[in-house]
Amino acid sequence: MAEFLYEALDKQGKQVKGLIEAANEDLIIEKLKDMGYYPLKVTAHKKKAGDMDLLAMPGLRLIFHRVKQKHITTFTRQLATLVDAGLPIIRSLTILREQVESVLFRDIIQEMSDDIESGLTLSDAFGRHPKVFDHLYVNMVRAGEIGGVLEVVLNKLAIFMEKQAALISKVKSAMMYPIVVICLAGVIVSFILIKIIPRFVAIFEELGAELPLPTQILVAASDILVHKTWMPILGIGVAVFLIKKINRTKPGRLLFDRLKLKMPMFGPLFQKSAIARFAGTLSTLITAGVPILQALDIVRDSAGNEVVSLAMAEVYQSVKEGDTIHEPLSKCPVFPPLVYHMVAVGEETGAIDHMLTKVAEAYEREVQDMVDGLTALMEPLLIVGLGILIGGIVIALYLPLFELPQHVGK
Repeated sequence: MAEFLYEALDKQGKQVKGLIEAANEDLIIEKLKDMGYYPLKVTAHKKKAGDMDLLAMPGLRLIFHRVKQKHITTFTRQLATLVDAGLPIIRSLTILREQVESVLFRDIIQEMSDDIESGLTLSDAFGRHPKVFDHLYVNMVRAGEIGGVLEVVLNKLAIFMEKQAALISKVKSAMMYPIVVICLAGVIVSFILIKIIPRFVAIFEELGAELPLPTQILVAASDILVHKTWMPILGIGVAVFLIKKINRTKPGRLLFDRLKLKMPMFGPLFQKSAIARFAGTLSTLITAGVPILQALDIVRDSAGNEVVSLAMAEVYQSVKEGDTIHEPLSKCPVFPPLVYHMVAVGEETGAIDHMLTKVAEAYEREVQDMVDGLTALMEPLLIVGLGILIGGIVIALYLPLFELPQHVGK
């Protein structure tokens, strides 16, 4: 069966797009009409090499066993459209199952459809797949089912997931350039230590010149890389193992997250992205009708930063005892005065979800500005740093040669 891209209008006149698998275009048009759509355009979908979902391959799916976030977001938005068009849940899942590229996700959707047929609710069916649908997702869907606004909640979820993905992408893009340059510097330095330094060592030994301290350090590093390669490999392996082991513990994660927030240049970026994530998540949950205590509990579990999670635990306890949200926030150094003052205004006016949305939007803009600024600033700094590193190695290599005339004179 071939795959077709379609564009259509739903009952409200909104344009929708998607991907459906069928034998020919006529069957696609019939399917779209059955879904309550007015077809505008149907074209054959030509897959590119980069579009291939490697995780759909049976061998690899057993190894990685995950579904891409973009697939979940697309599924959520399309499910919202189908539910809004009045289609039953099981039929909606059947239609979406035909459009999903990932074999793993296709099987999960089939399992959810079977669970609903056996009497489970949609949120319970989602909850049986925690690696795909997290605590936040399941509880928002449950709130939508209880409130009778499932399509609204699904749309909010899709928007929220897109914003979170964009935020994470911005932070990663800021980190990517320095990581690439540092890796490049590592390759260059390793090449010099392995290939170039041994030749100079032979010259130094022949001349019998006394090596200054910088050159001795350079020669020792070269000797380790050439003759004792297992030492740096073992050191890196042990370091990675210890970091992962420590990071699996709550105190370890707390320590690393505190260090991340104190990093020069990148610390404020991590802080602002954590605030944007907290405010956006809590706002989305409250708007969806999730009870405040349950919402705070979900935010604590999905904060992505142990410092923020710790603050959320204190906020949860405060609200449970009948106190305010903003008071515990004011005691946490992660949250600047703007955040807890806006939360305080939201509590006083009964529009806390609106205020949290404003906070999330403000800090998302700040993250974008910081990413742009850091990208522009990091380029010259890293070039200068790389130049100093290579220049220092060259100077250390030629220092013994500066003493050569004195040695020859003797």
